Amino acid sequence: MNGHSYPRYERYKNSGVEWLGEIPESWAVAPLFHRLRERFVRNTGNRVRDVLSLSYGRIVPRDVDANFGLLPESFETYQITEPGNIVLRLTDLQNDRRSLRVGYVEQRGIVTSAYVNLESVGGFDSRFAFYLLNAYDLLKVFYGMGAGVRQTMKFDDLKRMPCVLPPRAEQKCIATFLDRETSRIDTLIGRQEQLLDRFAEKRKALIAHAVTHGLKPNVKAKNSGVEWLGRIPEHWEVVAIGHFARIGNGSTPLRDRSDFWSDGGYPWLNSSVVNAPTVGEPSGFVTATALAECHLPTVSADSVLVALTGEGKTRGMATVLGYEATISQHLAYVTPRREMVCATFLRNALTAVYDLLRFQSEGTGSTKGALTCSTLKHFKVPLPPLPEQNNIVLELDAKTQRIDAMIARGEQLIQKLREKRTAIISAAVTGKIKVTEN
Repeated sequence: MNGHSYPRYERYKNSGVEWLGEIPESWAVAPLFHRLRERFVRNTGNRVRDVLSLSYGRIVPRDVDANFGLLPESFETYQITEPGNIVLRLTDLQNDRRSLRVGYVEQRGIVTSAYVNLESVGGFDSRFAFYLLNAYDLLKVFYGMGAGVRQTMKFDDLKRMPCVLPPRAEQKCIATFLDRETSRIDTLIGRQEQLLDRFAEKRKALIAHAVTHGLKPNVKAKNSGVEWLGRIPEHWEVVAIGHFARIGNGSTPLRDRSDFWSDGGYPWLNSSVVNAPTVGEPSGFVTATALAECHLPTVSADSVLVALTGEGKTRGMATVLGYEATISQHLAYVTPRREMVCATFLRNALTAVYDLLRFQSEGTGSTKGALTCSTLKHFKVPLPPLPEQNNIVLELDAKTQRIDAMIARGEQLIQKLREKRTAIISAAVTGKIKVTEN
């Protein structure tokens, strides 16, 4: 396994479960409910106040004072979870196949009643149980359960799922081994992520300096009149985006209308395309019927696309469109007048003010953050003469390519480490390798 050789058990048998394959001869298989049961204790009277959330496969305290996301009027509807419990988020299964859906509870607290909270019974080691369900999650087992595609599952939907049962001593040994190995891998991933953050900050600083001060160090400067921008070269202008560009957003045709999607040939893009400097493959293709009936805009090449909404870092990110396409409601198009503005310069300018756009679009209370086309229309950016914009773009391309190459290598290493983590968890809890106490 990635250069590390682990011993195997002497004898194996057929588990009778296709995706489990062979398991050690001394292990058993039983329905999940034989060793895990649902535990639902409502937080009546708000007696527990520590709010927990499932984030990236970990159960972490939630800062309710930050007012991020939807909050209930009362936390009495939440359920109490105890150390050693296992929490599963089995919602939005149709649309989200990337999230980590299983977490292990380390501290007493409350979680939303939308989560499934489990506790081990019959001496089943809770850490082993967590790693087993974590492996099922990583192997995407939950998505193949039941007939058709489900949006949400409850404990009743998975209680008969096959559960491997090693002898109790082996359960503890496997859990201890995985605690150690995953911690080691997570430390390596964390170091790489810190390195990538430093590269990203350096990249952002290069772009910000170039699009606000230009390439010449001793040029005469003037006050821009914009607080965040400060002083800019004397011959530059500061212009609201709406003065030199058309701005709008799109829509998502109904998925159950086959005449909108089937055999469609016109590129349609969602907000995921902003994760690269230029738009790659389309998110999908729509038909001429969809274009005519769904008020979809025709967005020309050399437009800039900006994510209006999105999870994580997506909202506020920008990319350049290299071909004609249409877009979802989660994207805005900014089509500049070519005689005034280079699209790549504009993307760089928006990249430089990413944090400011995020701040201006943050939601408060129960409202999620979102940018609007109006915000973009009135947002002011520095604007050098067009030849100077082109020179800045060329210089930035040369400098950021080196940084991007280092970021790409780091991301590849992180991906390999995550694959190794997944493989070692899966192999250990299904008996493909024999774990010793050393």
